Amino acid sequence: MAESARRLWVQQDRHPGDRWRLFRAVGAVVAAERVLYPGCYLDLAPSFVFPSVTYVDVDRRAAAFFADEEEVQAIIAEHDGAPPEPEVVFVSADYTEQLPVAEESVDLLVSLYAGFVSEFCTPALRVGGTLLVNPSHGDAAMASIDPRYRLSGVVLSSGGDHRVSDRGLDRYLEPKKPITITADLLHRTGRGVGYTRSATAYLFERVR
Repeated sequence: MAESARRLWVQQDRHPGDRWRLFRAVGAVVAAERVLYPGCYLDLAPSFVFPSVTYVDVDRRAAAFFADEEEVQAIIAEHDGAPPEPEVVFVSADYTEQLPVAEESVDLLVSLYAGFVSEFCTPALRVGGTLLVNPSHGDAAMASIDPRYRLSGVVLSSGGDHRVSDRGLDRYLEPKKPITITADLLHRTGRGVGYTRSATAYLFERVR
């Protein structure tokens, strides 16, 4: 089992350390104790930074990977600055359905390449907490029209490094084409919106 889990991790970490650098940059500005990561697949990187992460996915490979708790903990321990006793919880479920996560119980909600996570999982995020979302599949655009959120930062990337900026936020999330972004439009297209000024990912604060 350990070899299988290790092989799965290496296969998914196609750009070695990239997700670690992403979460490390976010962790530098977001004080999060509890993280929820729906649609995680095999991405363990949040646990290299944050002390308690609940991962959610329906993929059998994800279930097999996280079931090997010893190897998962070993992978985390290999990363400098990892929490000393990380809590890793895996939930085999469809995040669009009811999850065993209490309302407003997490500090950071992660939405990366997994569809409209914000639409279904925001109740689990506390008011004042942060949504980390990339533009893939339209969830950043969905968050941008959600009155529960306000843009609080952008993740910028250069040479494989990531940093978070809160400067000039009004210049982001402006569509290249003259369109009105609606939930129906995003559901129909199932993809992100082209913006005049792009970012690798966006941070939204839950305000209500």
